[in-house]
Amino acid sequence: MKLALALAATLISAPTPAPNPCPPPAVVQPDPDAVIPPVNAAALGKAIEKLPAADATAAIVRVGGTKGSWRGVTGVADLKTERKASENVRFRAGSVTKMFTAAVVLQLVAEGKVALDSTVQDVLPGLLPDSYPDVQVGQLLNHTSGLPAPTLPGTIEWVYETRFKTWQPKEYVALAVRNPIEFTPGTRQHYLNTNTFVAGLLIEKLTGRSYEHAVTTRILRPVGMRDSYLPGTSPLIRGPHHKGYQSVPAGFANSFAYGDGHLVDMTKTSVTSTWASGDLISTTKDLEKFVKALFSGKIVPPARLEPMFTVPDVTMYDKCGNQPATYTSGMSRMVLPGGIVAYGKTGARYGYAAGVGATRDLSRTLVYSVNSTDAKASGQNQRTLGIALAAFAR
Repeated sequence: MKLALALAATLISAPTPAPNPCPPPAVVQPDPDAVIPPVNAAALGKAIEKLPAADATAAIVRVGGTKGSWRGVTGVADLKTERKASENVRFRAGSVTKMFTAAVVLQLVAEGKVALDSTVQDVLPGLLPDSYPDVQVGQLLNHTSGLPAPTLPGTIEWVYETRFKTWQPKEYVALAVRNPIEFTPGTRQHYLNTNTFVAGLLIEKLTGRSYEHAVTTRILRPVGMRDSYLPGTSPLIRGPHHKGYQSVPAGFANSFAYGDGHLVDMTKTSVTSTWASGDLISTTKDLEKFVKALFSGKIVPPARLEPMFTVPDVTMYDKCGNQPATYTSGMSRMVLPGGIVAYGKTGARYGYAAGVGATRDLSRTLVYSVNSTDAKASGQNQRTLGIALAAFAR
């Protein structure tokens, strides 16, 4: 009896095992026979209902494809005036810009001006330190280059104080490459803006024109994206747009009370800090045109388009090192519930969360813009995740 009691006491007092800090990858298997369901209007409506709310002030959703279409808009364009949100407005697309940068580089590959296995050191001599190993152009596009990020404060206080600073692309890259290479190029994947900054500089070198000119003349104009543009050094959004707000602590400069918290207006801000990685201003209609043209082989020749749908066979660069890569050249590959495979890109600027996605056969397309009050929070924004899942829900 004493032995049993002692054993029970030991079991009760034993510490709970700590959760595994590096769980095995949760891999959802694609189903080649998965069928795209009809558009679920009820699920989409629920995903953007009751705005403005604590997490977002407005949302625009545009779903299309061969299985039906849906349009939705809710919320307010301006918290002060309470003017209603509108579908036909411009917004900051953030890292959706990377799709355009990758597409232009692949156009240049198709034209024989560069190869995916060309090195940055050959095309842009002197940009990277002599101590760095060779970095290939293709490794920039799929984030396997090993190039580091610049060491910057990154707090919302610093971002707000420097929101009108004009960054020069070479200045940004120079700050980044003060740090050592993160890993042997081609062996891991680390999603960083440095890759796309270098790709933007490569575009300028090979075309002899600005990055903005290249994207405008090679994609925006041919596709008919009349309401999309690259703002350069301007901190403004031209024409009709929704205001973008960021959640901040009480007492933050120029903030105002909103519900249980506080917001600051981030609509006017320089996007030179993201440049070829995130400065595009667009509309849901224009981005739908873009994804249809891209996936149809009308922007990048079909023979050169495959890298945009190919995830490299490496693991992510993180503390565990066991998570499979998810980024292609310019996009991400997503396996959705039911085994449906989609490709696309999300983007975030303070006050703006955007996303573009589609199945490869274009049976379903999705474009959204959400005026999130914490668009750049770590982890997946639950509102935008809900929209993506609703777009493919049965």
